[in-house]
Amino acid sequence: MRDERFVSDRFPLASRYHPDWVLGSAGGGANSLWLTEWLSGAMTFTPGMRVLDLGCGRAASSIFLHREFGVQVWATDLWVSASENYKRIADAGANLVHAIHADARSLPFAGEFFDAIVCIDSFPYFGTDELYLNYLAHFVKPGGQIGIAGAGLVKEFEGGVPEHLKAFWTQDCWCLHSAEWWSTHWGKTGIVSVETADTMPEGWQVWLDWQLTGSPENMPEIQTLETDAGRYLGYVRCVGRRNGMAKLEDYCWPDSLRVSPDDYSRHPLLRED
Repeated sequence: MRDERFVSDRFPLASRYHPDWVLGSAGGGANSLWLTEWLSGAMTFTPGMRVLDLGCGRAASSIFLHREFGVQVWATDLWVSASENYKRIADAGANLVHAIHADARSLPFAGEFFDAIVCIDSFPYFGTDELYLNYLAHFVKPGGQIGIAGAGLVKEFEGGVPEHLKAFWTQDCWCLHSAEWWSTHWGKTGIVSVETADTMPEGWQVWLDWQLTGSPENMPEIQTLETDAGRYLGYVRCVGRRNGMAKLEDYCWPDSLRVSPDDYSRHPLLRED
């Protein structure tokens, strides 16, 4: 009998992957293949492109992008080791996926190296910083796309956290925002032209379906999603294309390894009487 877990008419490409592999490659509260397939509908991938998969977790999204679109992927994550991801990538036969261990705020890549950047269900953890887009845009070519998809809000709160979400809303949830918020957050800079900013139709149900099968023991999240029923919680995506005319500021750089140029010059320490 065929195993029907994670089979969905909405995600025909992702439905081809074995459910045990999907579960074994899961790193959080979402089916990364579903989100990557949804994001790919708003981006352009062609064989041979260099793609940064930022915050890739266990690299399932990276392997998916390589297999489905023929792109080269740099699978970059802080919390999952490059050694673990290398084994997973090798077993998948994805020889154009490269495992990298790095912090999103200290990336070891050359400027304008990538044709596109994607981030699946992790961007809010660092991307709400007002200066982060200026930093990240350095690594994508002018005209290249930056795309994110993951958990967020259907609409922003008015008057505080809704009562039915208060038990769920821990401090890390403050990074969750609506597609409209992300569009404004990026668009106001002029660094990118926002091409897509939307909410997945019935995304809360997709989120719930994943939890019911992938994490059935996570009853607090399951009950919250059922109670909210899409009023606030859902999946959002945002895609922007780097504006080559926008000037990026070198000093707006949250890189913990970057230092200012040495401009020390010697001066008398004390006044002479």
